Amino acid sequence: THIAIRKPEQSGSAYFNYKGFYSIVLLAVVDADKKFIMVDAGINGRISDSEVMFYSKFGELFHCNSLEIPKPAPLPNTTSNFPFVFVGDEAFALHPNLMKPYSLRLALTNEQCEYNR
Repeated sequence: THIAIRKPEQSGSAYFNYKGFYSIVLLAVVDADKKFIMVDAGINGRISDSEVMFYSKFGELFHCNSLEIPKPAPLPNTTSNFPFVFVGDEAFALHPNLMKPYSLRLALTNEQCEYNR
């Protein structure tokens, strides 16, 4: 999420985002109960959405396997193990522990629309 700010002095275009205003980026991680478990704010708005994951503390911990993500476990009423996953931005790269929505720029099937909800 881009948080609008006043242009910092002598910052050039570092905080000017693709949406056309100066901003910092807020990356928030919530658990299944919608409780915030990590917040990273302050990355300059110029970087792309895909780079947010790379430059954030969460992204650093995620890619270094330092988040202590639980091992795969069965979902209710199943016997197959499924990985614990984060649901990320469409711009983030897929990963065994990171799912993302189908692109809204494509013609989606009913199943894909349901998945995105």
